[in-house]
Amino acid sequence: MSIKAYQQTARRTENPREIEYRLFAQVTAALVEAQKTGKSDLHKLMDALDWNRRVWSALSLDCANPDNGLPAQLRASIISLSIFVSKHTSEIMREDEDIQDLIDINRLIMQGLNGE
Repeated sequence: MSIKAYQQTARRTENPREIEYRLFAQVTAALVEAQKTGKSDLHKLMDALDWNRRVWSALSLDCANPDNGLPAQLRASIISLSIFVSKHTSEIMREDEDIQDLIDINRLIMQGLNGE
């Protein structure tokens, strides 16, 4: 099966929550792998941190859109989390901060998306 056919099938069978869950699962797995190697594989760490920050930035931008259908309080919370993720990511990149907080946040979001 070609990648294009797979993507079309996935779009037809996954709802938006499932797509978001899958994205968070993938980026969180990358963060976990980067945590294992730490700064010994700086490229892997920076790639995972950048990917996570881009995911959160996209969520923030989406939540800032007045046409977003989520409740205002939930949108504000997501934007606040995005700001924290961005700041904490910068601290990890500059200093020796722990990546675990980002992993924990993503896992909590995954639980919410999964209805847990």
